[in-house]
Amino acid sequence: MLIPEAIGGVADHVHLLFGLRATHTLADVLREMKSVSSSWIHEEIGVRSFGWQEGYGAYTVSASQLEKVRAYILQQEDHHRIRTFRDEYLELLQRSGVEFDERYL
Repeated sequence: MLIPEAIGGVADHVHLLFGLRATHTLADVLREMKSVSSSWIHEEIGVRSFGWQEGYGAYTVSASQLEKVRAYILQQEDHHRIRTFRDEYLELLQRSGVEFDERYL
């Protein structure tokens, strides 16, 4: 069972902070999370048009940064009043040297 450390987001994205056991793969965990949450949103909330995007971004976090990342996730609404998710994500990708295709942002 996956127990999240923090969940937060706004209308166009969500952040999850969780520990991943060595016996689990990120792709399997996210596929299951997307499937279960989509079913819940369709059935319980009644938003039949809801769907997750194809991909996702995933980053490791050192133990010394867990509280900082947790606070960041829990303050998404306030944070994105100042800076858009797109601008922030582009900077993170560029600063990390990650190659990307802007069509998928």
